This record gives sequence, C-alpha cells and structure tokens, in this order.
Amino acid sequence: MVSLCHSLKFSTYSSCELTYGPNGSGASWAQILANADVAGLDGQYICSYLHKGSCEYPTVTSLKAKFPRPKPKKLAEPRRSGKKVKVLHLSDLHLDPRYSVGSEANCTSYMCCRYSEPPANGTVPEISVSAPLFGYYKCDSPFYLALAALQSIGPLTGTSAKNPPAFSLYTGDLIAHDDENQASCAYVEATEVAIWDMFKAYIGGPIYTALGNHDTTPADYEAPHAIDGGKSTLGAQFSWNYAHVSSLWAHYNWLPSSVAHQASTHYAAYAVSPPHYPNLKVITLNSDLYYQHNPFALLNSTNPDYSGMFSFLVSELQAAEDAGQRVWIVAHIPTGWDGGNAMPNSADYFYQIVERYSPHVIANIFFGHSHEDQATVYYRNNGTAQTRENALVTGWVGPSLTPLQNLNSGYRLYEVDTGSWEVMEAYTFYSDVGTFTNLSSSSSADGKGEREAGPVFKLEYSTRATYGPAVNWPSDAPLNATFWHGVTEAMERNRTLVELFTQYQGKSSAKSKKCETEECAKAKICYMRSGSTALGKQCKSGYGSVQ
Repeated sequence: MVSLCHSLKFSTYSSCELTYGPNGSGASWAQILANADVAGLDGQYICSYLHKGSCEYPTVTSLKAKFPRPKPKKLAEPRRSGKKVKVLHLSDLHLDPRYSVGSEANCTSYMCCRYSEPPANGTVPEISVSAPLFGYYKCDSPFYLALAALQSIGPLTGTSAKNPPAFSLYTGDLIAHDDENQASCAYVEATEVAIWDMFKAYIGGPIYTALGNHDTTPADYEAPHAIDGGKSTLGAQFSWNYAHVSSLWAHYNWLPSSVAHQASTHYAAYAVSPPHYPNLKVITLNSDLYYQHNPFALLNSTNPDYSGMFSFLVSELQAAEDAGQRVWIVAHIPTGWDGGNAMPNSADYFYQIVERYSPHVIANIFFGHSHEDQATVYYRNNGTAQTRENALVTGWVGPSLTPLQNLNSGYRLYEVDTGSWEVMEAYTFYSDVGTFTNLSSSSSADGKGEREAGPVFKLEYSTRATYGPAVNWPSDAPLNATFWHGVTEAMERNRTLVELFTQYQGKSSAKSKKCETEECAKAKICYMRSGSTALGKQCKSGYGSVQ
C-alpha cells in the first residue's frame, strides 16, 4: 500500500509511510483491497477516496429497500398527552487530555493547544496566542471546558443529577481529533470512562449514546461483520470497543443487561425504551458503517445494507409499528445536508426507511458530527416533492461542545410531549469562546485568596420564539417537519432569517462565516431540505459549513 501511494502520489512521501505503513492503516487497507470489487463500483469509490480528482465520485445507485409489510394505508395519528418532559442533547465533546495551557492556540498545523518539542537549534518559539484554561477556537475541549459545560446544565435547564432529564442523548464523538499514531484502544477506553463518569455525576438519568467516527481507533474505521464471509475474526476486529462501551452503559444503569448485550454484538447499536415511557423506542445506529471517510464502507457498495445495520433498523421500526410505539432514531453522521458525509447508496436506503415509517412511527431523528446547529427535513417520494404537505420528519443536528473549529461551545434541551414524542420547544445554550482569553483570577467571596472565573453559559435562543412568528406557528403545535419546512419558506421570503440561522449554526461565534449572498441563501435552504447525499449534492456547494 505504501508503494502504491508512492507510485500514484496520492499523498506526500512521508505521509505515505505514516498513513499506510505498519503503524498506520496499512493492515486495514490490505483487508479492503483484498475483499473489494476493484473492477466495479467498489473500485470507483476507492479510487475517488485515495486519489481525489483522478476518479469521479460515483452517483447514487438506488437499491429498493425491503420491508416486512407495506406502509398502512390509514396511518394512526399519534396522540399528545399534554404532559411534557425535558430531554438533553449533547454532542461532539472531543475531550483532549493532552490540552496544554499556555501552548500555542493559533498554530498553523492541526491541532493546536498542545505541547510541541522545541526546535533542534534550542530556540524557544514565540507564542502568538497562549492557550487559555478553558479552550480556544482551534482546539478540542480541555477538561475545564467539559466541567464548565456540565456544571451549567443544571442551573440553565432546571435539572440535576437528583432531578435529571427524562433521558439524555449523546450523538457521538467523545475522543479528540488525534492523529493515528497518538491514539490506542486503551486511550479510547480511558477517555470514554472519564467522560461518562462526569456525565453520570453531573447529569444523572439514562444517557443514550450513538458512537461517532472518532470513538474508535483508527478514527473513522468500522468493519462490517460480513467482511470475510464469517470465515475469520476480521469482522469482529472492532468488537473490543462495542464490548467496552456496552458494559459501561450497563454499569451506569443506562441500559438493561439484555440491551447492553445487543449493543455488544451489533456495532454498539441498540434499541431501548426509556424507564417509565414504554410508548417510546430509542434506536441508536453506528453511522460509521455508512460514513464516506470509513474505507470499510467502500466494500460491497452496491449493497447499502452490507453491514446489516439497516436490517436491524427496519426490524426495530416494524416491531414499534406493530406495538403502536413512537421512535427516535439517534446517530452521529447526518445522511444529507450538503451531501459530504454519508455514502450515497446508504443515504438513499435510509431515506426509503424513513419514508416508510414516517410520520406515524418515527417522531424525530437526531445527529451530531458537523459541530454545527442544523436541521434537515425528510419528505415523501424520496424528497422529490419538497412541500409542506409532504414534510415527514426532522433531522436535528446537535451543536458541539468542542469549539473546533472557529465555533462556540453549546448544547440543547428539548421539551417533549410524552404521548406523541414530538418536540414542543428547543432551547440552545452556548458559551462565547472568544471571552476565554480574558478570564482571569478574581477575589473570592470571603476575600481570602483568589479563584479562577469560569466560562458563562447562557441561553442562545428558543427555536419556537425565534422562528415561530415567521411561519405564524400556533403556540401549541409541535416543532415538527411541517414547522421546519415552513421555516425554509420564510427564509425564501426573508433573507434576514437565513443570516440568523447561519449565526446560530456557529453558535453565535464571531469567527463563523456569514451568509449574505443570494447564492448562499439559496444553498442553505436547499441543504435544509436535503435528507440524503444525492439531494445535498444537487445544492450549490461551498456553503454547508460556517467553520
């Protein structure tokens, strides 16, 4: 693989050695190339992955999804109970144990806020921006930022470890953006324990987690169980992590032992009903299995369900439909937006599943990954008729706790009806990372000594109060797909609303990109209506992120 990299020059000479050598991903790529249909669609994806520009990225090849039963002609309309509970949504903490206060925070190489060896000539490099105690725009989260965020949740949301939310969601990425040679299985496991111990102490209640692309090592990599036809242990090479996280979830009493066992044998994905709420089923997915940057996802690319993840999803959704349950789907990688994350065939397959079981079964879908505050609408007919009447369900993308890159730190709280499990209100909270460099010691209350002033987290916006008036939304109506489609229609009439959405996309960061052109506004609206890679690719590219 190193020789192939050298000869085709899809990376620098030193990068070829580092990336594909024995201490890199060479062994994984040997498996991929040995099992891929290199003369077919797999080969096209692999070429595009390794040597961008040499091969055109394949378009979607739709495979019709199979379902146990057709969609009922008469759909049962979910009934609201009138009782609301609180649900917390955290995402993308990316805790960095190597964060070094006083190191270079504005470096030119990835990542910043870490100690680096001094130059060989013995000179001391000048620090342009000293890494603050609580974090910076080009860095992952230090422990102090993680603690500050967790300590703010109770006062801001009216919850506590003793009076927790009904349950919480974590949509992936606990681990820092480490280079491959800086990570290990033990490092991943230790970080998982450290973070979930903090969650247990500060949040309380069950926390339902979907693994992110950084929650493994190498980052992005997850192998389908069927990679070698079950002939060896290659399909179980990442099971160390599934066993570890599932045992922790059982230990914290977040999952029953039977559900934890399901997670341990199925890519850390599972289905569970929260305590006291049997009418809701939460289904988590390991979205790495359809992630464009997971090279194992390039295998058997004509079959989007090669891993069995979507068969699992369909099975659980069908059981929920039969039992009259509502469902929340929780995953890390969004299937749409600008089309830059999910494998095209997988996103198309997922969209078919969503259409089959919405809106009567699937109430909401939750993602992370982008680090930004986003929302996407799924429609009937594979999104070909994007109208208010065809809007089915919303994909909520949770804001990240990490500031990386050029973002503020944030999280969200939902108020949810316990009958329909529709979101009735959503509050997003944030802390301005730009103020962290100014935090300094101040006198303690008793005048004896000094204490460090920490970050201030506060309400950024209420979804209903911000967008409701623009769509004349009734005060007692849910913030569903119809609502969000109405928001996109309002954006077409009022470009100021697009600018406001973009501001919140970066959690009101002073460093986030703005959206002030007609081309950007049209693209943003298009992304919000794109629940699949194919739909997202039809939008004007270049405006998907504010980083």
